[in-house]
Amino acid sequence: MNEWKAVCRVEDIPKLGARRVAREGSTIPIAVFRTENDQVFALLDQCPHKGGPLSQGIVFGRSVACPLHNWTIGLDDGCAKAPDQGCTQRFACKVDGGQVLLETESLIAVEA
Repeated sequence: MNEWKAVCRVEDIPKLGARRVAREGSTIPIAVFRTENDQVFALLDQCPHKGGPLSQGIVFGRSVACPLHNWTIGLDDGCAKAPDQGCTQRFACKVDGGQVLLETESLIAVEA
């Protein structure tokens, strides 16, 4: 059974923006994104291209543009859109009663 942890309220994330959530054991946080219609997605805050901070990118539709080289990354799967290639880690998240929840285990980085 999955355990969930509240990390912020939906309103704490600007529409078409992101909020960063620290991870134990890693210097790379999770970026939690909010779309125009209040959908929430969570990705590792690192573009698969050159490691740019996706949380500083521009959110449009269900994608984010990396602030370094404008790669388009899908919020629902973390993958770059063609012709670019590569994916960043995606994390399970949900909204319950206005609270954004992440799976507890995703907040702890595990060395591969």
